[in-house]
Amino acid sequence: MFEFFFKYPRLVYSQGQFALLGAWPKWVLVVLIVAAAIGLAWLTRRRMAEAAPVMRSWRAWFLCGLQTLLAALVLVLLWQPAITVSELKPQQNIIALLVDDSRSMAISEDSSTRQAQAVKALEGGVLDSLNRSFQTRLYRVDDVPARIDSLKDLQPTAPSTRIGESLKQFSDETSDLPIGAVVLLSDGDDNAGGISADAISALRARHIPVHTVGFGRERAAHDVELDEAVVAPRALADSRLAAKITLHQRGYAGAKINLTVRDVSTPQGKLLASRAVTLGADGNLQAETLMLNIGGAGAKTLQISAAPLGGEENTANNTLTRVVNVASDPRRILYIEGEVRWEFKFIRQAEEDDRMVQIASIDRTSENKFLRQGIADPKELTDGFPTRAEDLFVYQGLIIGSVEAGYFTPTQQELIHEFVDRRGGGLLFLGGQFALADGGWNSSKLIDLLPTILPTQPGTFHREADPMRGTTHATAELAPAGVDSTITRLVDDPAANAAKWKQLPYLMDYEEPGAPKPGAAVLANMITPEGRKLPLLVTENFGRGRTAIMATGGSWRWQMSSPLGDTAHDLFWQQLLRWVASDTPGHVAASVPAQMLLDNGVVSLTAEIRDPQYNPAPDAKVEAHILGPSGISALVEMTPVPDSPGQFQAVWSAPKVGSYLTEVTAQRPDAATGKFKELGRDVLTFQRMDGVAESFHTEQNRDLLEHLAAQTGGQYWKPADLGKLASSIPFSEAGVTLRETKDLWNLPLVLLVLVLLRFSEWWLRRKWGIV
Repeated sequence: MFEFFFKYPRLVYSQGQFALLGAWPKWVLVVLIVAAAIGLAWLTRRRMAEAAPVMRSWRAWFLCGLQTLLAALVLVLLWQPAITVSELKPQQNIIALLVDDSRSMAISEDSSTRQAQAVKALEGGVLDSLNRSFQTRLYRVDDVPARIDSLKDLQPTAPSTRIGESLKQFSDETSDLPIGAVVLLSDGDDNAGGISADAISALRARHIPVHTVGFGRERAAHDVELDEAVVAPRALADSRLAAKITLHQRGYAGAKINLTVRDVSTPQGKLLASRAVTLGADGNLQAETLMLNIGGAGAKTLQISAAPLGGEENTANNTLTRVVNVASDPRRILYIEGEVRWEFKFIRQAEEDDRMVQIASIDRTSENKFLRQGIADPKELTDGFPTRAEDLFVYQGLIIGSVEAGYFTPTQQELIHEFVDRRGGGLLFLGGQFALADGGWNSSKLIDLLPTILPTQPGTFHREADPMRGTTHATAELAPAGVDSTITRLVDDPAANAAKWKQLPYLMDYEEPGAPKPGAAVLANMITPEGRKLPLLVTENFGRGRTAIMATGGSWRWQMSSPLGDTAHDLFWQQLLRWVASDTPGHVAASVPAQMLLDNGVVSLTAEIRDPQYNPAPDAKVEAHILGPSGISALVEMTPVPDSPGQFQAVWSAPKVGSYLTEVTAQRPDAATGKFKELGRDVLTFQRMDGVAESFHTEQNRDLLEHLAAQTGGQYWKPADLGKLASSIPFSEAGVTLRETKDLWNLPLVLLVLVLLRFSEWWLRRKWGIV
């Protein structure tokens, strides 16, 4: 339809330059158009008084406008409008035909595979029409481009597609050839996540247009796909983890589907979690959270699945795999309490049932007297709260109960700040009569650590009597941010969990914590006797660590006033204590961007190295010891990251599919002996899987194909329109070209406009009765 009105393909107008070929100067044209407009306006105004009554209004000026447009168009045509465009010289340029050869092109639709449809389209006349004017070369494309002699050489078995990288490599390898254009036949299923700016720049530098031809349905009829599954890569043994699953579906709105998490590192694939969910609207992303107990220590491979539904077109995208490294080293928390109270006793009871968390405590029983509990050594905490970094930094977490800020010296306050910021530890403040605002923490050095802005008025701590005697009380409820938190998940089902929080017994006391800071998350609220809603549990990340406020010292009533066998109190505190201590890094903290390497074994290892005082150690010697399947073993030296003291990196390629265990060790020269002394070590796991990515996002990625064509000066084509491809290919600035001038005065659209303007004036005059 476009060429019917405009005579030439769309690319002529997008790439060409407009010109007026008339011998007279352009300013004369402008003058004549203005003169014609003025003359017609003068005539219209002059005849207005003599005109019929119906024309003494906007109608006369509308007709004047039509006459002016007609005169302007005729004048422009007299100046011979044209467009100049670069055109490929026949038989002197190469047209590269790149056909996607990955597994997704083997998907069958309408009784034939996508690749078979691409081959049929080329053999249906496209190749012959291109060969009449150009030289053509065939390539298959997956991870890299490779030239082929015939379309029969295509076998859609490649495990991945990297369109951008393939195009860049193609551009580099053909830099000495006159490539006039590239035709890419693909479903756009790119496993690299998109086409990089470097790939686009390489093509644009040579002015090579990429014409893309899309295959595959743009929307599946019946399919459920897991888009993402987020699971913490590290955990303590016997931890409760959250698997946050994102999925979408088409064709099954309102249906029930069963989500499961299995530990496939065990022989029978132990079921860790299962829940039936109702699918939402077609195409909408849906988030679901499954809670699971990760079990004992070791590297765990989790298989997260959605049970297949009847009639699904693709069930390979119903499963995702994630790796979790489960540690067995217990975490230690220092708990300092400023008064004798029940909360201290019940927190310790909850901790006793958790073998992975140990609490060493200082309980102030009276002035200048304190009780030590949970100590690992008789000398531990003999002088009270630590005054040196090496004594405090042995702990992974810190709890400050009902203790006034003045109890800590300025040095100790600075040490607590460094414990969170530099050490990366967790810090929990509890409510109490000597805590938070009533304890003078507003004026302490730790004010920036708190996740809330403390109130300035006194009397923020409230203790309530027994409601059986007629006194109102404060109750707890779950906040929106706490729905998916492992700290506040008392029951696996989200709705039942929210109901459980509302059923918890009242709090014996509470403290007004103030307004949460912008970066803080309120996980639970409390309803005061006056009906006010205040934050109860607030968390925030700070520096390398994290801080929290539990604005009560009376949660022990959740244990005392609940039915026998109710584990809500113990479960809550076990989960909160693990949050405080579990993510505290050691002297060596190793990581990888992604623990699942899909179709590409290249892994980037990163390690943050700290000295005994947890300052960056840029002079460390860091090595990664890697063990993999089939006896693979490698020792990789990690190098410092420029401008990032204490950061080290290395790149390694996993040669085979399977799981890899990596131990990163750091050593440092001893100042006294000159010999290397170990700073610490860390263990991480990752896994290489091939041929998985091609099973996901199998719908045609038309957006990517259209973007690639638009950015390079090409055009997106549907297979049914390929008969016009050969007529559009020649208009390119790549290869060997010549400049062509094409007339525009004889366009069918011009004739149509001329007739339309004249007819419109006549029809309006007839309608208004002035013909």
